[in-house]
Amino acid sequence: MDKKEYELIITVVDFGLGSKVIKTARECGVSGGTIFLGTGTVDNRLLEILSLDHVRREITLMVTDSSLVPGVLEKLNGKFHFDKPNHGIAFSMPVTEVYGTRDSINDCNDKKENRGDENNMFKAIFTIVDRGKGENVMDAAKKAGARGGTIINARGSGIHETEILFSMPIEPEKEVVMILSKNETVNQITSAIREELKIDEPGMGIMFVLDVNKSYGLNVE
Repeated sequence: MDKKEYELIITVVDFGLGSKVIKTARECGVSGGTIFLGTGTVDNRLLEILSLDHVRREITLMVTDSSLVPGVLEKLNGKFHFDKPNHGIAFSMPVTEVYGTRDSINDCNDKKENRGDENNMFKAIFTIVDRGKGENVMDAAKKAGARGGTIINARGSGIHETEILFSMPIEPEKEVVMILSKNETVNQITSAIREELKIDEPGMGIMFVLDVNKSYGLNVE
């Protein structure tokens, strides 16, 4: 029997819409998902001057059978209008192994025309740094050509991460910065972040880049 292939669907939407995204995806056969809170950047000079260029976002993660992905993304785009400016983004990435998930009945895998970008024009750049440095990552990335990104609060636990407070180990706060970039600008963005944040030095953070299979809401101009 052929091995099932899976993909990770990620959406970034306005605060309060994450649960609706997952509910819609479940109608297409996705078994469930996880919602994270984050901060999205808005590329608007006036809002930046007024310190209103950051908005609350919800990030959803959903792992599902690859065969369901086109129908799921098409259904989500039809409901949340990712193809319109400032309505959020949705994209999928390949997953090597999956454990602990199951797919339910699929209601969306019809023969609709899929209008999403699916020629691997984009990559997802993830950078994990100490809390407070996410803005520095975004500043470096924007100078190198990035149009924006999403900052997610997290915790770190690694060989350089654990600190001791009152004889008790604590895990320091982290920020995960997610940036979607066209292939041709990935190297200059990652190089700028590495140089500005000194990522190659021990304990300064990590960065990795993943392929994007299919996407909605990403500006290709």
